[in-house]
Amino acid sequence: MLGASLSGVTGRSWRSDGVAGRVRLGRVLGVAGLLAYNWWVLVLFEPSWLSSTDGFFSDLSAGGQDHAVLLQRLDMAAGVLLVAGLALRGPIGRLGTARREWPWLVAFAVAGGVGGRFPYACAAELDGHCRTLERHLDLPWHHYVHMLSGITEFATATIAIWLMYRRAKGVDANEANVARFSIYVMVLAYPCLAVAYVTARAGAFIEPVFFLLFTAALLMELFEPVPRPRTEVVGPS
Repeated sequence: MLGASLSGVTGRSWRSDGVAGRVRLGRVLGVAGLLAYNWWVLVLFEPSWLSSTDGFFSDLSAGGQDHAVLLQRLDMAAGVLLVAGLALRGPIGRLGTARREWPWLVAFAVAGGVGGRFPYACAAELDGHCRTLERHLDLPWHHYVHMLSGITEFATATIAIWLMYRRAKGVDANEANVARFSIYVMVLAYPCLAVAYVTARAGAFIEPVFFLLFTAALLMELFEPVPRPRTEVVGPS
């Protein structure tokens, strides 16, 4: 009887430790992915990398740029690490139910990795000739794959933040407030992003706003508490 009881306790403890270890590993990998994703911060300390504030940071990873290969690899690493981190953390939220935003954030991470694997052929925001070729669809196909992956990143992260707000409202005030603030900022930032893209002006000022918002969303997802496994009382037999 005692042996059976101890076996049950040991089994539950093993499962609990296994889940906790998996979640911790997921968080470590996720944070590492976010560090790679936010390589743009390096440019703040090495401004010579960015020849003009009219371009986007993503133009730095375009073909022909000085540090393109390094930045492409960082983007790919970010995608792989974030997918792994989210998968290990899992989709279950603090209430023991699946989080609807989780698959959208996984899709965001996949899109980021694809963007690193298929980079811009040239920096359209910094090169007028490249921009003309882009508009006439005269660039290599991987350039347009990168454009599509970027659009997918922004779309999936935006949907995820909205779903996070809907889920957290009335459950976790802090998470709901962060998500609500992110939504308000995006309402203002998206028109600015569109103007920056159309006019090829000040892209380097508006793009980091989205990097920070998406990073905050991923951190909330990775570090949301995991529900404790239910404990069962094993009676004498």
